[in-house]
Amino acid sequence: MVSITGKAATSRTARAACCVVFSSPTALRLIRANQLAKGDVLAVARVAGIMAAKRTPELVPLCHPIALSHVSVDLRLPDDERQAVTDKRKRKGWENAIDIETTVSCNGPTGVEMEALSAAAAAALTVYDMCKAVDRAMVITDLRVVFKDGGRSGRWVEGAREADDGRGDAGGCRGGGGDVVAKE
Repeated sequence: MVSITGKAATSRTARAACCVVFSSPTALRLIRANQLAKGDVLAVARVAGIMAAKRTPELVPLCHPIALSHVSVDLRLPDDERQAVTDKRKRKGWENAIDIETTVSCNGPTGVEMEALSAAAAAALTVYDMCKAVDRAMVITDLRVVFKDGGRSGRWVEGAREADDGRGDAGGCRGGGGDVVAKE
C-alpha cells in the first residue's frame, strides 16, 4: 500500500460512468412499470452503488479506507431527457440502455476514483442481476472515470482539452475518450 501520510487533506471528487445495454426493450419496459420479480431495479441499484463506494477497500486490496462525504448514483433510462439517443448510440445498438453515473466526494489525502468506479460497477451488476430473468444477453460496458478533481494533479475531464466548468458531464455510454490533464 502506498503511504499517504505526508499528503494534505483536500477536497476531492470523482465521477464514473458505465452502461447496461439490453438486447431488447422488454427489460426497460418492465423496469419503468416496476414489474420485475425482484422489485424496484433503479432503487436497489442506487443503494448497491452507495454501499459499494463505502466498501471499496474491502473489494480492491490496495485501496485506502476513506471517509466519504458524498455518494450519488444516477441511473438514466432512454426516455429521460438527460439521456439523448445519439447517432453513435444507434450505430452501436445502444437504444435500449441504462446510463449509470456516480459521484463520490471526500475531504482527504487521496482520491476517490476507485470508489466512484466501484459504485458504478455495483449498480450495473445489480441491474444485471435483477433483469437477467428477462434478458440474458444484456451487456455491461464502458466503465470509466469521466471526471476527477482535487489533489496534486488537479482537474481531469474525459474528452476535455482544457479545464471546463467542473461538471464533467460525459456520462453514460456516450463517452468522450480524452486523456488530457488540466491543472487548476
